[in-house]
Amino acid sequence: MGRIRQLDAQTANMIAAGEVVERPMGVVKELVENAIDAKATRIDISIEEGGIQKLTVTDNGIGMDSEDAQMAFRRHATSKIASQNDLWAIHTLGFRGEALPSIASVSRLTMTTSDGTDATRIVIEYGKTVSAGPYPCNQGTEITVEGLFYQTPARLKHMRSSSYEASLIQNVVSSFALSNPGISFHLYSDGRETFMTTGQGDLLEVIFQVCGRSAVENAIPVQFSDYDYEVDGYLIKPSLTRASRSMMHVFLNGRMVRTYRLYKAIQDGYEDFIVKGRYPMCVLNIHMDPHLLDVNVHPSKWEVRLSKENQLEYLIRDEVRKALKGTLLAPAAEIKAARTDYYEPLSFDTDALIYEADQKKAKEEKARSELFEPERPKTPAVSVLPEDVRNEIWEEAEEDQKLLQQFEVRESEPEYKPEKQAFPHMDVIGQLHEKFILCAVKEGLVIIDQHAAQERVHYEEYCQKLNQNPIMMECLVPLTVHAGADLVRRADEINLAAADLHVTFEPFGPDTFIVRQVPAWMKDLEEQPFLEDIIDQFRNERESRYTRMEKKKIATMACHHSIRFNRHLTMAEMQEVVRQLSLCENPYHCPHGRPTFITLDEKELTKEFLR
Repeated sequence: MGRIRQLDAQTANMIAAGEVVERPMGVVKELVENAIDAKATRIDISIEEGGIQKLTVTDNGIGMDSEDAQMAFRRHATSKIASQNDLWAIHTLGFRGEALPSIASVSRLTMTTSDGTDATRIVIEYGKTVSAGPYPCNQGTEITVEGLFYQTPARLKHMRSSSYEASLIQNVVSSFALSNPGISFHLYSDGRETFMTTGQGDLLEVIFQVCGRSAVENAIPVQFSDYDYEVDGYLIKPSLTRASRSMMHVFLNGRMVRTYRLYKAIQDGYEDFIVKGRYPMCVLNIHMDPHLLDVNVHPSKWEVRLSKENQLEYLIRDEVRKALKGTLLAPAAEIKAARTDYYEPLSFDTDALIYEADQKKAKEEKARSELFEPERPKTPAVSVLPEDVRNEIWEEAEEDQKLLQQFEVRESEPEYKPEKQAFPHMDVIGQLHEKFILCAVKEGLVIIDQHAAQERVHYEEYCQKLNQNPIMMECLVPLTVHAGADLVRRADEINLAAADLHVTFEPFGPDTFIVRQVPAWMKDLEEQPFLEDIIDQFRNERESRYTRMEKKKIATMACHHSIRFNRHLTMAEMQEVVRQLSLCENPYHCPHGRPTFITLDEKELTKEFLR
């Protein structure tokens, strides 16, 4: 048939950019792109040991005849383009002709393919053709890659654990499914199906598989355009946010890319609706004339260049903001029972707990002291009790009396609080523009940032609680966290990572965790988003093997649950903010380094009034 031909030297030199295979995920990406270009409606991916030992990609596309099958392993041999001019109008995902020869040079590759009339099987071991000939098979193509990088140890040593590599593969397959809802994807890891879509063309179904039910329930359909760009897809309401950009999916002409300027445009559209440090969730497909899109930037094709990129950024930012403003963002109020229906009622004030325990013990001691005299009489009364029993009773009564005396002394003395000389005494005057608390001090006037002040208070509370062995609360209804099959298989690693948070994730089905109990300090948080953040942080871990709650994460958590601007505070609330701030170890700066209050000196104010 002869559809595949080798490019001329000049065209090949224009697109030659080195190897495209860096890890198993890259192999899967290249092979799936070829399958999509071959008009496949079903693509099966099977991996073993994270794809390092073996991976197979099977499709039901148009396949190849014997001539094309052998030509496909020559460098820069492709059916996607034929000349230089075709580089400016690329309609396919692949076009370089580098993927198959690059993969075959670092692995043992077996390909069976059929175009419906001619079937072929080719075996190549680390760049050398072992066999090529007729082989019976169904129409389509199946490529098996084994022993990846076994003869290139410099690359093999940079591979991470098999579970981590499997997670990367599942992420890229999920992205393919979101950009191609009309194709059925099946991913198998070590013999188990971990991801599946039906290929019925329903994008919401794929979003459900990738992001979970809550994302589908809060999805906002969008469709907007200008003279050059058409955008459609779904925005997820700001009530659902993530700790990273991992759930921001942007596709250009069906191609998954990493374009941070477009990510920033989406974030700017959400800016008025989510707090800083949080990232929205969305799936946006951007369609344009291929002449506006240059994909010949990097061999992996993750990076692209856009003509009129500023125009697209403004379009996305303005339309996203408009779509969110036109949607009821506030969730419907749910009348929930008291939290005690879910958790055992507990007090979280440590001082109060100690005081209540002391009071209870004091009552018991007082009752016992009324039964026994505190001092042993010089002439003991006649008793029917044996001498050793009477001695034991007298000794116990003496100990009880000492404890009672200690308690009375403790109760009579005022509670000792270390005086912090550095923190000035503040008298609350009022609130300015529902943002700042005004206080009078000896030196003049203090202006407190109400949000930054509470950030500091919450930050130190969380730091203290995280370093303690907390009281655990049993959930009457276990919390569910959608994580994906790849992370469910790594439950042991995740639980080890979350050990310092005292949270245990239990697998519940193929792609969901349940949490049966949470620490008591989580009572002030929204448990569901917090647990999702832990999973996200583990998913996106890069520096170390296990994730931890670092200072930045705790500071962000404190920020999300502090008093916001534009909130009216009563005099009692403002006094409480000042009191809590005065007890902090560092009351002068919020966890992000901003000042919690500033002081206007009385002398300087007097000068301003020319006195």
